Amino acid sequence: MISKRPVLLVAGFITGLLCAQTVEAPQIIEGIAAVVGENIILKSDVSQLSSMTAMQQKLDPNRDPEKYVKLQENVLQSLIDQKIMLEMAKLDSVEVEDKEVDSALDQQIQNIIAQAGSEARAEEMMGQSLKSFRREFWQDMHDRLVTERYQQQLMNDIKVTRNDVIQFFNTYRDSLPSFPTEIKLRHILIPIKPSKTSQDETISLLDSLKNEIIHGEPFEDLARKYSQDPGTRDRGGDLGFVRRGTLVPEFESVAFTLPIGDISAPVKTVFGYHLIQTLEIKGDRIHVRHILIQPKITDADDSRTYEEARVIADSIQSLESFKAFALKYSSDEQTKSIGGDLGWVDPNNFSIPELAQVVPYLEKGRCSPPVKTDFGYHLLWLEDVRPGGEPNLDIHWARIEEMALNQKKMKWFQSWIESARSRFTIIQNG
Repeated sequence: MISKRPVLLVAGFITGLLCAQTVEAPQIIEGIAAVVGENIILKSDVSQLSSMTAMQQKLDPNRDPEKYVKLQENVLQSLIDQKIMLEMAKLDSVEVEDKEVDSALDQQIQNIIAQAGSEARAEEMMGQSLKSFRREFWQDMHDRLVTERYQQQLMNDIKVTRNDVIQFFNTYRDSLPSFPTEIKLRHILIPIKPSKTSQDETISLLDSLKNEIIHGEPFEDLARKYSQDPGTRDRGGDLGFVRRGTLVPEFESVAFTLPIGDISAPVKTVFGYHLIQTLEIKGDRIHVRHILIQPKITDADDSRTYEEARVIADSIQSLESFKAFALKYSSDEQTKSIGGDLGWVDPNNFSIPELAQVVPYLEKGRCSPPVKTDFGYHLLWLEDVRPGGEPNLDIHWARIEEMALNQKKMKWFQSWIESARSRFTIIQNG
């Protein structure tokens, strides 16, 4: 069956895309999985990436050891190809910034936690702490982004003609999957904000906790008792070492200027109010801990926010006005500047169940009433619908064109990597 997903990087998260050449070679040092030119791939790297990928694919090595062995083989070949691409990328001076690596690594860690169900479970499955994983995997993430960028540059000019698409469809029509119905959706997020009274009570509590710490109460004990950050509470509020640019600006500006060991005044961020203690600073990295308390949300706060959202909804009469209101009122920083655009989504696999439930009741070209989720109240705009069903060139041209392009890119890349392999000495252990 032809995959409809875009062709992605061969960097450890994508397995089975490429087949490696068989290279007869002498045995190499135990602990080393392969040598590519002057680059070494450790068995521990293969093991770690295999564990991550198995977690993402919900593959239990104990229940399906044969699939896991195959997964490890694919991961090793992907790492070999990555090393080749890194060497080729150096020749073309392809670079990525540290902040891009930090952001991608943060997202990867959040995905791992979501897949595992908790931080503790994620650490158990990886066999190391998230702090240790971040430190050890940073360079790997850097290399992955470099090879992604290089691969994109290599394939930017690959196009498909109308005849290419028709030929692809005629060749694979019997194996193409049915398409799900997809919708083009936009939203405006109005979070439920606590009252000033609730905020003042939170600030007062944090001030009292700061006073207790100053008079000898251990910071970590109070963090375990009061902090509402589930990711750090059990560690006494300890965030470990983090790089500049990975924390929200309000938190970071205080943390990097706070004298070592001092306790900040309550600091407001999108997450609530924090007491911050900076323990150590090393260049652009900081070791910091905090206590987070979120002001209580009352029924009155909920009702007030609903009414605000309803008034905004009543004022929206067109797509252009929806975009304007999204820019002005939405709290979703990732989508507000693009008119609240969530892109094309499959209602049956939507990440927010409350929104998925109301999709059947949305009217195209009309703003929805406020819809409540854990994030607040959403206003939705159904911009367009792409029908699903058995693949059909008349109805699904754009999707089939994308699949044809992806296959063409994959074939081109397979040919390119095989050619690039011939330029390197590759030795595999076992």
